[in-house]
Amino acid sequence: MSIPEVGLSCSSPASSGSDRRSIPVLGMGTGVLPFTPDQRAKLKLAILQAIELGYRHFDTATLYLSEEALGEAVAEALQAGLISSRAELFITSKLWCSDAHHDLVLPAIRQSLRNLKLDYLDLYLIHWPISLKPGRCHFPLKSDDILPLDLRSVWEALEECQRLGLTKSIGVSNFTRKKIVELLDIARIPPAVNQVELNPVWQQNKLREFCEQKGIHVTAYSPLGGQSLSLGRNLVLESQVLKDIAEAKGKTVAQVSLRWLYEQGVSMVVKTLNKERIEENTKIFDWELSDEDRHKISQMPQYKRVSVRSLLSAEESSKRLDLPNCSYAIIIIY
Repeated sequence: MSIPEVGLSCSSPASSGSDRRSIPVLGMGTGVLPFTPDQRAKLKLAILQAIELGYRHFDTATLYLSEEALGEAVAEALQAGLISSRAELFITSKLWCSDAHHDLVLPAIRQSLRNLKLDYLDLYLIHWPISLKPGRCHFPLKSDDILPLDLRSVWEALEECQRLGLTKSIGVSNFTRKKIVELLDIARIPPAVNQVELNPVWQQNKLREFCEQKGIHVTAYSPLGGQSLSLGRNLVLESQVLKDIAEAKGKTVAQVSLRWLYEQGVSMVVKTLNKERIEENTKIFDWELSDEDRHKISQMPQYKRVSVRSLLSAEESSKRLDLPNCSYAIIIIY
């Protein structure tokens, strides 16, 4: 099965502006927390199964601790002949906040490449629009460690990563319109991608429209909603609107959500270790939602899953926080 791809704009000072690369619209997420040895083995097997089923887009990050497992799976896929070359894959990783300092960016991407046993990434993202004090990659966050992001110097370092061939494209994650405007004012190489939380219960219409106007591709994480930490529920998979559409179409709620995203022109990374669901998620390209379906989905109540406070420990989140530049701090990892 061939998964559709969409073009990325990757203009740089050395290009005419017509240099384009493509990203598969359906990818596999690897952010499995807590990342235990048992989970590592399951993830590696799931990645190999996904490659067999036609997946070519894989999303990882320093924080996830999954880079090594992904790299091992890629090596095994090559050895087994599941793919003929690394160039068939699109691999994204992300700069963690404690490395979001100018002099730490190059060492961070080189460490990611060592973990993955690869020569280059297809896409390297700033994971959050904040920094942490340099040091160990830890989660949950500590409020005292949170710093404003020196966007100019960090982005210059990402641009250098692209110029050196360590990554084919660079981008951001969890950036608001305000932060993207700030970035575009200083960037010599504009971001190719903004990866954000996006699904039928958090549709981000204004942000998507803005990114489209600026030539920035949007990738959706949590395309199936994820578990709401405050409600203890998944508002996508439990949606009666989506259930009714799924029943009428003979599809699953997950397929309806993913199809809706595909019709919005975005790509998506879906996290599951279940082979049946990995395959089920690919079956969204040979049918369409009706205009009535799209209208019903457009009217769904909107709910963002997680605030920055939820990313802190329970003890930290009970404090009164004075976070730097918090107008853009309502963000989430997955």
